[in-house]
Amino acid sequence: MSQNFTPPAPDSFSPAPAPAPARTGNFGLGIVAAVVAALVAAGAYGGIMNAIEREIGYAAIGVGLLVGLAAGKVGGRNAILPGIAAVLSLGAVYLGQIFFIALAVAEYGNVGVGEVISEVGIGGLNDLWKESADFMSFVFLGIGGFAAFGAAKKVGD
Repeated sequence: MSQNFTPPAPDSFSPAPAPAPARTGNFGLGIVAAVVAALVAAGAYGGIMNAIEREIGYAAIGVGLLVGLAAGKVGGRNAILPGIAAVLSLGAVYLGQIFFIALAVAEYGNVGVGEVISEVGIGGLNDLWKESADFMSFVFLGIGGFAAFGAAKKVGD
């Protein structure tokens, strides 16, 4: 009894490769990284606005991307991190706008920024922000938050 038996190819016996493990990250460190990125981005955003004497959307996008990337890269996959990154980015764009106002007042008064902050205070700078804020100021806030949410979600996946 001779049968034509062909053994299966060697590859058919090897198990399928295991899927890559999901990135877990560290939620707490992700928030810390996002806060640090937000503070750095706020300073850069205010400085850029002061240098060009206006606000631009690309800079707000950059703020959001920096905050979102920091949160997602360090924090990993977490459903809450993109929302936290968005809120922190809103705060960073706002602080950047406040810093720009402080720089402009310092330049106008020919004094240091520290002196402006100590004399006028954050409340006074906020009052100046409220007086000068227009529709586009809020658009830039939204752009930064949107970019941060998307970046954190994409990098965290």
